[in-house]
Amino acid sequence: MVNLITGPRGSGKTQQMIDLANEKVKTSSGNVVFIKRSSKDTYSVDFNIRVIKMADYPDILTLEEFVGFLYGMAGNHDIEAVFIDSILKQANITLESLPTFIEKLNKISEDAKIDFYLSVSADKAEIADVDTLGCTVL
Repeated sequence: MVNLITGPRGSGKTQQMIDLANEKVKTSSGNVVFIKRSSKDTYSVDFNIRVIKMADYPDILTLEEFVGFLYGMAGNHDIEAVFIDSILKQANITLESLPTFIEKLNKISEDAKIDFYLSVSADKAEIADVDTLGCTVL
C-alpha cells in the first residue's frame, strides 16, 4: 500500500514520518527504511531503521532511476516498510510526474509486499488530479 502525507512546507510532515517509522519498527517483523535527501532532521529516527541519504547516490537523477533503486531494495525480501521524505525533492519527481511514480510504487508494493509512506509538500487540493486509487492519504 502507498500512503501519502500531504501538507505545505513546514507543516510537520517530516516529524510525522519519523514518528510513524519509529512506531512501525517496533511492530515490524521485517526491516524499515527511511529515505531522505540528506541526514538533516534524522536525529530522532530509531537506530533500528535503515536511513538512506539520497545525497550519497548523486547519479540517481530521474524517476525511472529512482524506481529502479527502489526495485533493487525490494529484491532483498526483508523490507516491510519504506518511508520517503520530501518526494518532490527526489530524482526530479514533480506534481506532474507524481501519478506515474505512485502507479509504479503500487506495483512494487503489490509485488514485494512493502508499504510505502511518502511525504508530499502540497495541499490535498494540489494533488486532487493524482489517482490515489490504492493509496491512503493520511
